[in-house]
Amino acid sequence: MKRMTREWVRKAEDDFQAAGVLAARRGPFHDQVCFHCQQSAEKYLKALLEERSVAIPKTHDLEDLLDLALPHFSLLDRLRRGLRFLTDFAVDPRYPLLRTTKRQAVAALRWAGEVRDACRALLGIAPSRGRRRRSP
Repeated sequence: MKRMTREWVRKAEDDFQAAGVLAARRGPFHDQVCFHCQQSAEKYLKALLEERSVAIPKTHDLEDLLDLALPHFSLLDRLRRGLRFLTDFAVDPRYPLLRTTKRQAVAALRWAGEVRDACRALLGIAPSRGRRRRSP
């Protein structure tokens, strides 16, 4: 695996773990959970692109990243619906009056986990030994 691919994976995993920690805490951290889930998925997709030497655009649109990855990883198409859902959390939850719900946070964590598992498998990274973080 390329060094830069490993760096993308490390950042993606940090976001995924942060989402899990926030989801397990008391308090309404739904915005932050959703944001970190989107960030994790984005970085995992960018890791795949890096590994295949595809130019990585500066975008938060996960469907755009998916379209770039599909010629190399056709199995990812099954994640399109989840990636479309997660894309909305790249910006909106960071601003006032745009709040996410517990239900959205639960779904975001589930989809981020699906993206994580798929990307790690495609990169030849063994599944995580630990259990996934609990939902909010």
